[in-house]
Amino acid sequence: MDDTAPTREEERWPAAGEAPAAYELFRKGCWFLRHRHPGQAAMLLERAKRLAPGKYSICEALGRAYFALGRHDLAAEEFAGIVAAVPVNDYAHYALGRSLLHLDRHREALAHLRLAAAMAPANKTYQDALDGAATGDQRPGSQH
Repeated sequence: MDDTAPTREEERWPAAGEAPAAYELFRKGCWFLRHRHPGQAAMLLERAKRLAPGKYSICEALGRAYFALGRHDLAAEEFAGIVAAVPVNDYAHYALGRSLLHLDRHREALAHLRLAAAMAPANKTYQDALDGAATGDQRPGSQH
């Protein structure tokens, strides 16, 4: 997963009345994630999630941090929560699929990668991940 790209909601959040402390932690966590410090990012994003538990932008960033740390089990939990709440989130399906591949849950991973590729057919990253998983070339060390 590309941890240098900002999340879709990063520029829009917070809405009026939301905790500025959570948003500040989120912004700092995303900065650390973009600068390849996933441990620091995870620490800040976990705190942000406790302050604003319903923010999927925090969950997505936290999942990306966990993935970068090799904590694919925790990453899968974050992305699965997003998919359950927002089933049309193509990136969450993609990231969940990638996380599940690393957990050797191939059949489940393929289902999510297929959904991501179907939701965003022009996204080459999704299609490449699906093609690699379908042929058994998971390339665990590859960037997302």
